[in-house]
Amino acid sequence: MILETKRLYLREMNQADFNSLCKILQDESTMYAYEGAFSDQEVQEWLDRQIARYQKWNFGLWAVILKETDEMIGQCGLTMQPWKEAEVLEIGYLFNRFCWHKGYATEAAGACKKYAFEVLKADEVCSIIRDTNIASQNVAVRNGMTKTDSWTKHYRGIDMPHDRYVVQRESEDMGAVGV
Repeated sequence: MILETKRLYLREMNQADFNSLCKILQDESTMYAYEGAFSDQEVQEWLDRQIARYQKWNFGLWAVILKETDEMIGQCGLTMQPWKEAEVLEIGYLFNRFCWHKGYATEAAGACKKYAFEVLKADEVCSIIRDTNIASQNVAVRNGMTKTDSWTKHYRGIDMPHDRYVVQRESEDMGAVGV
């Protein structure tokens, strides 16, 4: 286990999570921000990419497990992502559709923000979100992030405008003491 919250725990994904990951990445509604569901091969590549991130960075997108059922309901974690001319530390999250609007993404993302600041000693962390993905934007705002800039990514043959929501450790520290 990497992280634990009131209702969830986060752990590294492994090959045994393939079917649970398919339930997320192969659902058309869940994957609207990615312009459609993934094939089995794309799901395997996604899983392999997370495992490689664990080995390279000691973090990546982690399996989000609902304590109540011990079921993988989503993924949330930290990744290094390209943004314009830089590489930035991002909190990413993607959940099964049946788990939407229950606060799980906000709970998991908050734990990842704390991990980024306390364990990784990051100065800032962001979430990069497609401009049409209002639900994920709301999670970022609830996670203390502010929209700072925009950039168009080219993915699956489509130009996709994205916004970057950022929170800095200093602003977190000040918020903690009520300044």
